[in-house]
Amino acid sequence: MVETDQEASRERRYDSVIVTGGTGFLGLHACQYFRDRGWDVTAFDLKPFDDEDDTAGIGFVRGDVRDEERVADAIEAADADVIVHSAAALPLWDDDVIREVTVDGTRSVLWAARDHGVDRVVYVSSTAVYGTHDAHPITEKSPLDGVGPYGEAKIEAEKVCEDFRRMGMCVPILRPKTFVGPQRLGVFQILFDWVEDGANVPLVGWGTNQYQLLHVDDLVRAIGLLTDVDADAANETYNVGATEFETMKSDFQAVIDEAGTGKRVIGTPALLAVLALRVLNALDLSPLYPWVYETAHEDSYVSVEKLRELGWEPEYSNEEALVDTYRWYLENYEERGDRTGRDHRVAWDQGALKLAKFAFKRI
Repeated sequence: MVETDQEASRERRYDSVIVTGGTGFLGLHACQYFRDRGWDVTAFDLKPFDDEDDTAGIGFVRGDVRDEERVADAIEAADADVIVHSAAALPLWDDDVIREVTVDGTRSVLWAARDHGVDRVVYVSSTAVYGTHDAHPITEKSPLDGVGPYGEAKIEAEKVCEDFRRMGMCVPILRPKTFVGPQRLGVFQILFDWVEDGANVPLVGWGTNQYQLLHVDDLVRAIGLLTDVDADAANETYNVGATEFETMKSDFQAVIDEAGTGKRVIGTPALLAVLALRVLNALDLSPLYPWVYETAHEDSYVSVEKLRELGWEPEYSNEEALVDTYRWYLENYEERGDRTGRDHRVAWDQGALKLAKFAFKRI
């Protein structure tokens, strides 16, 4: 990632950071971002980096964010000024695990940070805290109504952050839209697999809704900004997402056009599609969790004006973010092997959708 003139001109307040969830999709990009700007960087996670990751100059500590003592040991070893807390259990995990990692883990990280003099903890939340809204754009003051255990846990974790703010800590909260970019697989690998294989791509609904995305590079620049600005400005809650986005049909068609297959995005009746995916989910035959298919046909975009007032501007539109991710996928996915799992950096088992792909290739 190229450093912007604005980033280069900012006076750096700190020089040592721990990134929780540091070997995951966002965590890796955050570690590389701070490393490239001369920080001492430590990734804190349960699993190590992949062999092919660019991790020169990045330290690694194996640990669980629910283990306050282990977090404290990492802080002492790294002499950390800042923590970027991005560790979370995704919606595919069991409800209890989601809550433990997201809520209890956040509390453990913040207690360890407070007790060991960490100056700032940037918490990466999610726009899943909003649920669905009729009025758009959604602002930071919009009501919170998290969808499912993941959204509800994020709301609780934000309340924990607010508790520590009241204790005098600086705890910026970022609420990103769904973010993509190099290394992103998960549910997007399914899309890319269909596109590469020459299939038409079905949507939940007709695709006329606007669904804002975000490039991971724009997200990590927002994180970096909140480590630099004055504490009074940083100690707030901010939405972050692309400012240029069209309809889902238009944005996803850009990936198909990039592939040059001549295929198209196909809309479907939302009610029937959701019912079918609910059945597949109940039978454990679908990789899509309810947050994806229950909201994919709704408008979903947030205001980022509050963050822009601090000087942040995105570099990618929805289309550019998706196409950039697809290009990385074409160049790198085979090297990663055919693994499946429950995080954003590995492919997800397509289940019954793998059979559906053959039908959509022939439509």
